[in-house]
Amino acid sequence: MARELSSSNQYSTDLGKNAANYSPLSPLTFIERAASVYPERCAQIYGDIRYSWAQTYRRCRRFASALKQHGIGTDDTVALMLPNVPAMFEAHYAIPMAGAVIHGLNIRLDAAAIAFQLEHGGARILFTDREFSAVVSAALAQLERKPLVVDVDDASYAGGESIGQIEYEDFLAGGDPEFEWQLPADEWQAIALGYTSGTTGDPKGVVTHHRGAQLNAVSNVLAWNMGAFPVYLWTLPMFHCNGWCFPWTIAALNGTSVCLRAVRADDIFQAIKSHRVSHLCGAPIVMSLMANADDELKQGIEHEVNIMTAASAPPPAILEAMARLNFRVTHTYGLTEVYGPAVVCSWHDDWDALPIAEQAEMKARQGVRYPMLEQLVVADPKTLEPVPRDGATIGEIMFRGNIVMKGYLKNPAASRKAFAGGYFHSGDLAVCHPDGYIEIKDRSKDIIISGGENISSIEIEKTLYRHPAVLEAAVAAMPDDKWGETPCAFVTLHDNAEISEQDIIDYCRDNMARFMAPRKVVFGPLPKTSTGKIQKFELRQRAKRL
Repeated sequence: MARELSSSNQYSTDLGKNAANYSPLSPLTFIERAASVYPERCAQIYGDIRYSWAQTYRRCRRFASALKQHGIGTDDTVALMLPNVPAMFEAHYAIPMAGAVIHGLNIRLDAAAIAFQLEHGGARILFTDREFSAVVSAALAQLERKPLVVDVDDASYAGGESIGQIEYEDFLAGGDPEFEWQLPADEWQAIALGYTSGTTGDPKGVVTHHRGAQLNAVSNVLAWNMGAFPVYLWTLPMFHCNGWCFPWTIAALNGTSVCLRAVRADDIFQAIKSHRVSHLCGAPIVMSLMANADDELKQGIEHEVNIMTAASAPPPAILEAMARLNFRVTHTYGLTEVYGPAVVCSWHDDWDALPIAEQAEMKARQGVRYPMLEQLVVADPKTLEPVPRDGATIGEIMFRGNIVMKGYLKNPAASRKAFAGGYFHSGDLAVCHPDGYIEIKDRSKDIIISGGENISSIEIEKTLYRHPAVLEAAVAAMPDDKWGETPCAFVTLHDNAEISEQDIIDYCRDNMARFMAPRKVVFGPLPKTSTGKIQKFELRQRAKRL
């Protein structure tokens, strides 16, 4: 006789989740383990500075304790205007240990953009390097409610001024090295705030959480086939998507972070040789810098170096140069909204037999989902139906899973639009190849990716329109061997206006962040539709022919 079916769940237990069988996911556990298991291993190198994992853990706990003493608690925002120095690395642990939210500011922004982010994010404390004292002072002057400012002094930098109420090491000295921090009660608690470049109006604040940060930090390990004890060189700015989660990845692997204040070819090669660097990340511009460096700098590297790059695909000549240097390149793709890289061009061994040009074609594809991303599709943005895997039909790249942001800060309308239909809509247009690898074909948001930095064409256009000689303006991406892409401005002048290309470029440099200024200006009438809309597609094609 068949046993009667029961509607009860036989696998439920009386206790359910409890302290013995459940803990919120957070990357904070990585540093505690590293300090416990490998206390004497080197965690940080910066010039003559060496900190072990035990020392780094104590410094982070002091930092967190000092934050608490200054009234910082759950969901408070702590801003950072820092290059890749130890304080920036330590902040990625100390700030969330205090329950607060990391807000890394792009050190290339102008005062207006910095002021907006500090105001919008509600920063209560700002840690800033003396190198940026002028722009930070200008930004603070625009704020009604100013954060506490902490100076981070660096003996290797002689310029700038002290503008804070206290210096970083003195701030730490007031903290408790044995501070008993707690994991967040909810793993979905915010861990970081990062701003997009803003294609229309002000940039959007991307809120990420502890769970996603831990999962993507581990996903980096799997996607890059990283082993234990990596020596990681900080060529990628830590302010950019929290260094793609690598501050946490390196702790998980008990590795060593080699901090680099500025990205210079001589410093990069010296660090690689002195410390036997095994891994580094950066935009194609970093590889171009290395490939075109003096031959003398390149001599003496006798070990394999792994490079993870994102943004535009590396050109074949750069890939060939990297291969000659015994540098192995991995191409990734992602956005601030997905914690940095979330798609990887996972390499197949049989592709090694292809000519370098064909290898470059394979590597140019953005690839497949990260190990801990649940779903990656190229789909029709209206029907959400995946496009055919034919390498030709264009759709929008969409994400779903635990490494997708919580949403946009104080912007529910933008969040709802981004998550329409149960997917995060990237705004990037791509095709899907028969093997499931995706390849970007266009950027629906007209973002220009130059040297790894996102530049909004609309922000440049707004500046151009403020020039009294400019009647109409539009900006498109122009291919560039060094930067990947650079802005090209197409300008129609008022009648009888006389102005040069350099005058326009200088005006932009004087009225916005210099790296966003166009490198090329083309004068003449703009192509338009019958309804008067400027045809950006036509301008992109023109820019490719320049």
